[in-house]
Amino acid sequence: MENYCSTYNINPGTLPAHVAIIMDGNGRWATSRGLSRSSGHVEGVNTVRRITEESSRLGIKYLTLYTFSTENWNRPADEVDALMHLISIAIERETPDLIKNNVRLTMIGDIERLPEEPRRRLEGCFAATAHCTGLTLCLAISYSARWEITRAARILARKAAEGSLDPESINDDVFASSLTTAGIPDPDLLIRTGGDSRVSNYLLWQIAYSELIFTDTFWPDFSPEEYRNIIRTYQTRERRFGLTSDQIK
Repeated sequence: MENYCSTYNINPGTLPAHVAIIMDGNGRWATSRGLSRSSGHVEGVNTVRRITEESSRLGIKYLTLYTFSTENWNRPADEVDALMHLISIAIERETPDLIKNNVRLTMIGDIERLPEEPRRRLEGCFAATAHCTGLTLCLAISYSARWEITRAARILARKAAEGSLDPESINDDVFASSLTTAGIPDPDLLIRTGGDSRVSNYLLWQIAYSELIFTDTFWPDFSPEEYRNIIRTYQTRERRFGLTSDQIK
């Protein structure tokens, strides 16, 4: 792992522990080639495999991928159906390789909204990879940050109403423990492909101090080489967390 990083002039000591990615541009990649949008999503799955494998080789601990937002449920029904079918197939197909590469699969989002088949296959993969101790691959499916924050507020309000939680004891840590990402460190690096420079209701609480990098590359064309270039760029940045440069030094 350390030798792999040094091969590409990446400092293993300052790797982002958690990388979050907004995988944008599948549909536009396809339409620019005269293909159906679904073809772009199929090609996007291949990129997921490549970037997951690269993250594992580099020694990154957590990779969270914005797979399907709550807003995506409003897309045309045939596209939503195709995406759900693709998720089902991809999960079952990739599970053996995840186990072989010691990758644990998990998810954030409203799993109850998923159709029965992808939900069943997801839960099967969670169980099959639960013993893996390498990279944690977290899929954000049926997810939005506002949904998550509202859900956390509701959980805490219910506890306060029941008398099991003192409202005055609620701080950042208590609130974070009620988010779907509880137990996962905040992302050090957020990458968005596809040319747009916005975070689109993704991990709004968790990316408060993340480094943000946007690329024009459509997700199906996002390569391990570009990924490594972005990580090298990340490693040149000074992360101050509200302090001054002198304090950091």
